[in-house]
Amino acid sequence: MRPPEQPQLYLLTPPVIELSRFPDTLARVLDTHPAACLRLALATRDEDRIARAADACRAVAHARDVAIVVDDHPGLATRLGLDGVHLTDAARSVREARKALGPDAIVGSFCGTSRHDGMTAGEAGADYIAFGPVTAVADAAAADNDLFTWWSEMIEVPVVAEGGMTVAAVTQLAAITDFLAIGEEIWDQDDPALALGTLLAPLG
Repeated sequence: MRPPEQPQLYLLTPPVIELSRFPDTLARVLDTHPAACLRLALATRDEDRIARAADACRAVAHARDVAIVVDDHPGLATRLGLDGVHLTDAARSVREARKALGPDAIVGSFCGTSRHDGMTAGEAGADYIAFGPVTAVADAAAADNDLFTWWSEMIEVPVVAEGGMTVAAVTQLAAITDFLAIGEEIWDQDDPALALGTLLAPLG
């Protein structure tokens, strides 16, 4: 069993970005709360809009030595000088993305609540597995603490907790996950950096 360590911050962008304002907001958040990774988690599938957002966010992230990945676009990751891709179809695209991006890129995989999908994605070459949501939302069942505990004890591939993050969830997950993914929980607040600080308060 790996010794418990403080999980690192894995920051998600909002689904819609206002490019005239968001980079400054992102910079304030990252200057206040250092992150391991930033994910472009945009609602749009328009590649031009993704590219513009990527250019703005990449500059902010890389200036702070924060890796940046994009949802489901391995080709864009290469073209835009990003550090990798986050796949939302569990294990189905991991092997193809790894082949396309090479051994040094980040390839992450969201696997919902499925241990099987997580193990399959890890075996296919994923650098991390994300499980969630951590609190039940809409029709999605929550990824419970037992899943994260089992993964942390049995599997070497780093694990990310994401979706519906709360102070209570941070408290419970602190010793059993490698990364806490936080995004929409903070961006609609008046002061996202302050909101993030409140969420991460249990980490000390």
